[in-house]
Amino acid sequence: MKTHEAIKKAHETDRDLLLVVPNAVPPVAKIVDFSKFLYEERKKQSGAKAKSKKIDIKEFRMGPTTDQGDIQRFINRGRGFLEEGNKVKITVKMRGRAQMHPEVAFDKIKLFEKGYEDVAKIESPPKRLGNMVWAMFSPK
Repeated sequence: MKTHEAIKKAHETDRDLLLVVPNAVPPVAKIVDFSKFLYEERKKQSGAKAKSKKIDIKEFRMGPTTDQGDIQRFINRGRGFLEEGNKVKITVKMRGRAQMHPEVAFDKIKLFEKGYEDVAKIESPPKRLGNMVWAMFSPK
């Protein structure tokens, strides 16, 4: 249909001529109620937003003297978080003389790597940041 015919038809039906694909030859347009069109677009966007899953970061903090039983409890709890689709951050905070031996903190994080090897991959390897050593795990 010619452009002027489409405009005339849209004007007669009291609607708007919406240009869908302007670069096509000939350009693609449709006659719609523009306010209804905007409402439907907003509805589509909010529907997509509601369906998207929000990923949380769950953090476990401990010291370099945290015992094996507590670490096993953290591993089991973190496994549940990873299976739900969340990320897990492990932070080992060192105080006083413990800062002279950061390898202890790295060893604690290696225990988590072994515990999560079947459900998670390490997103960021263990890093030292001041008096803390941390690592991030994300679900496979």
